[in-house]
Amino acid sequence: MDWQAKIQELPPLLQGRVKRDLARFQESLNQNGPEIRLQTKTKETLCSVWAASDFVASSCIRQPSLLFDLQESGDLFRTYEPDFYSKALKQQLAHVTNETVLMTVLRRFRRREMVRIIWRDLAGWADLEEILGDLSQLAEDCLNNALTCLHHWQSQELGTPYGFYSGKPQTLVILGMGKLGARELNLSSDIDLMFTYPENGETQGVEKTRSNEEYFTRLAQCIIRCFEMRTEEGFVFRVDMRLRPDGDSGPLVVSFEAMENYYQSQGRDWERYAMIKARVVAGDYLAGKRLLAMLQLFTYRRYLDFGAIEALRDMKMLIVQELRRQGSKADINIKLGLGGIREIEFIGQSFQLIRGGREVALQDRRILRTLTLLAERNYLPVYVKEDLCAAYVFLRRVEHRLQAYRDEQTHILPDSAEGQERLAFSMGYKDWEGFLYQLNRHRHRVQEHFEQLFAAPHIGALKQTEQPNDLTQVWLACHLSEAILAVLSTAGYCSPEKVIQMLARLRQSYTVRALNSRGQRRLTQLMPLLLGAIGSTDQPEQCLQRVLILLETIAKRAAYLALLIENSMALSQLVKLCAASPFVARQLTRYPLLLDDLLDPRALYQVPNYSQLTEDLVQLLISASQDDLEQHMELLRHFRQRQSLRVAAADITGILPLMKVGDHLTYLAEVVLQKSLELSWQHLARRHGYPHPSCGDELENCGFAIIAYGKLGGYELGYGSDLDVVFLHTAKLNDPLTKGDRPLHPIVFYSRLGQRLIHILQTLTPLGKLYEVDTRLRPSGDSGLLVSSLEGYCDYQRTQAWTWEHQALVRARFIAGDKKIGITFAAMREEILVRQRDLTRLQEEVRSMRTKMRSQLDQSRIGVFDLKQGKGGIVDIEFIVQYGVLAWAHTYPHLLVYPDNIRTLEGFTQAGLMSQENSTLLIKSYCAYRMATNRLNLQEREEWVEEGQFAKERDAVQRLWSVLLEAKIA
Repeated sequence: MDWQAKIQELPPLLQGRVKRDLARFQESLNQNGPEIRLQTKTKETLCSVWAASDFVASSCIRQPSLLFDLQESGDLFRTYEPDFYSKALKQQLAHVTNETVLMTVLRRFRRREMVRIIWRDLAGWADLEEILGDLSQLAEDCLNNALTCLHHWQSQELGTPYGFYSGKPQTLVILGMGKLGARELNLSSDIDLMFTYPENGETQGVEKTRSNEEYFTRLAQCIIRCFEMRTEEGFVFRVDMRLRPDGDSGPLVVSFEAMENYYQSQGRDWERYAMIKARVVAGDYLAGKRLLAMLQLFTYRRYLDFGAIEALRDMKMLIVQELRRQGSKADINIKLGLGGIREIEFIGQSFQLIRGGREVALQDRRILRTLTLLAERNYLPVYVKEDLCAAYVFLRRVEHRLQAYRDEQTHILPDSAEGQERLAFSMGYKDWEGFLYQLNRHRHRVQEHFEQLFAAPHIGALKQTEQPNDLTQVWLACHLSEAILAVLSTAGYCSPEKVIQMLARLRQSYTVRALNSRGQRRLTQLMPLLLGAIGSTDQPEQCLQRVLILLETIAKRAAYLALLIENSMALSQLVKLCAASPFVARQLTRYPLLLDDLLDPRALYQVPNYSQLTEDLVQLLISASQDDLEQHMELLRHFRQRQSLRVAAADITGILPLMKVGDHLTYLAEVVLQKSLELSWQHLARRHGYPHPSCGDELENCGFAIIAYGKLGGYELGYGSDLDVVFLHTAKLNDPLTKGDRPLHPIVFYSRLGQRLIHILQTLTPLGKLYEVDTRLRPSGDSGLLVSSLEGYCDYQRTQAWTWEHQALVRARFIAGDKKIGITFAAMREEILVRQRDLTRLQEEVRSMRTKMRSQLDQSRIGVFDLKQGKGGIVDIEFIVQYGVLAWAHTYPHLLVYPDNIRTLEGFTQAGLMSQENSTLLIKSYCAYRMATNRLNLQEREEWVEEGQFAKERDAVQRLWSVLLEAKIA
């Protein structure tokens, strides 16, 4: 063969060795068999591959038939096939009867496949994803086939292990950790393993029984020996067991129960990081998946866990310290050094540990996929994702080139001229300088992104004193001094002495005194940040008091302290909202889970519309068990509180106008009601069956409906509004019983459905109530049936209802359940409201009801005006609107289209029933009152104002009241 031209294409320092290897290869051919006819693709790449990999060259020289077999079988040119190794190994191991032969077969198989994989990598025939998947599958199939053989032989000698509880045969479960678990194994990687088994027990089938622990420990030792022992054929894979519970000092094999107990009681932060990539790679896969499901709560918290950043930062510091101890320079280690592979993994996995418990999609083991998901969900900017992914692919290719040379586990850049030339050439660069420039470019970007995420928290972005440590001293101070008071005054506090007293109470509280050293350290980090941010608010002492109450509640949860320390945006949003609203502060104090929503102000202030709310709720409930009603109830409460907080935040900052506040709070209530009805329906249907044959899981034909009244019906809900509702059903007395395990008459079924719905909405749980529900507007009020028949309800409205009940119909509408009931209700509502009435009598009845309400509910007094019930207030406007609809709808039925007051008033003007001036006066007054009411609700104050505050509006409303409801009808 004439190789001279190919050799000349190589860098000068590599030509001599490749030339010598070719000569040795020819000599080996002459000694071991006929000359191999190299195919064109093989010949074109041989010199460049051998120049980069002494392992491949020496393997081919030692055994020329290996290259011939790879080439002639086509395996050298085939892409990755997931089931190839398993089939090939089963054939080769079919007649193997002892461990010695097994070890030989595995080593030869591994060498053959490593030559194939490295050749394809260096020749540029396979991308990184294929190489990683190929290597990982090779290790997994070697493990599975070795386990099958060794378990079979050992059970013949020691008996078959059985479980005490299940009475079933037991099989070892092998968990792959690290790169093997993530299917990202590199060319010369250890395989990180854990050995475990489902349950304790003992062997059966032999005279001398052994415990399952003894049996599986011996089996694990055989596997490790089979893989690690170096023979003349080499080794299969090096095995690292240090990630198992208690590391090197722990038992080699543990039961599922022991593993669960360990992680619940002793699991450390770095072990959570390791468990992200855990995957069943051999043995009983179904049992292994059960184990991983059991351990999932250890790995992924249900709350946002910003403590993970601190833990990963500590791990990174330990890595750097170890490199220094070993005398390694950080800039030559592409895995552990600055801007290396590990930093990219830390970035992705920090988000997984923080958010993976809440967002299951982020539990992906693959780092490239994780980074992509983070960008799709706006947790990473797209350019950061692209930088990290590009750097990861580049660094992993460098890693493979380093390890391909001699099949050695190394991440250190070469210092010899020949080694540098080889690496640069194998990476496609003309010289070392060009390669190093690109390498450093990638590492610089990684390091920059890593430091932005993992840099120790600082307070530069917050308003602080010239020396931030001064505020730390304020928190730590045991005695009051002029210097401390001066620091607080400079920071913006008007009453420093009061601040010192509040801080002292917090320090002396049981919660703070009970904190461990880590919690105390975090609190000391957080307090100067809070004090600086709060000092810039308009009323810092008032805001501080609210925040300290919250802080005392969350102090035991280190994750929440970490969230505020690590995320300056979350801290600034917390201070901003608590300064603006004690209602928000109280909500956060009651339900600290809502702190998670302070992370991203874009999401916090972007209030979702109706369809987005529906989709968000569906996604939230996906993870809940279908039969776990309590879990659904908790998730519903969290959803309502979270979304209410978003509306309040947008309201406080002026992003949402008044009308939109009412709309969004109403949408939220409707979505929650619909889902609550769906859960109630499913719960009862599973137990009792459907109330009539045409029913199904969907609510559109369920024979039950929710009618909204009042503020819910009129799209005018406030932050603390009750839900005024009426429940209707279509069952008849002669209907047959349901067909379920516990049959019920449909009327009873619907009654229980209403009760179940109220239970979901009103039961007090750790997350509070969902909503207060008022059903007194049903026929006969509290003394009437909870769920009324549609027929009886319509008859009542037609023949027995009072005028005030017809007034209530003005703001009534169908919102959930059977749409046919909704259609019937709408027709009946229109029929009632378009009746022609005696206007004099209508005036008298409306005035009488208003007078009665005012005498019982109006809290106005000297100097104080009740915004809702006072003369000229909100209810007067509502009564004017209701009177107008009842008086004029028979001539102008379009007044019934909208159930809210604003659009109805606009309808009066359009119909010529009210002047534009008067309509505008009422609308502006109504909006002003409601805006003031919302602000008072957010401040947790009664709905009263100083008497003179809305004097013009009150006068205008009373004047129009007189014109419409007190003037004689001509």
